[in-house]
Amino acid sequence: MITGPSPDEHTATVPIADDSIRLGQFLKLADLAESGSAARELIEDGAVSVNGEPELRRGRQLRRGDEVVVDLPGGQLAATVG
Repeated sequence: MITGPSPDEHTATVPIADDSIRLGQFLKLADLAESGSAARELIEDGAVSVNGEPELRRGRQLRRGDEVVVDLPGGQLAATVG
């Protein structure tokens, strides 16, 4: 799981193979969610934001440079699409 700096600091960049990736897939790829069902729950609970805006769509298309932040009880986890 990616932990470390707050979203205000440098976040890990997770490379993707194509030009875009769906939010649910990226959460798993970046180890921000353990499974697809965990990703769905995080999104439905309003715990995920993309580029500073809350995101409730698991199928949201992300592109390189987008920053994803997950709010968890223990703090925030963040990753940038690379």
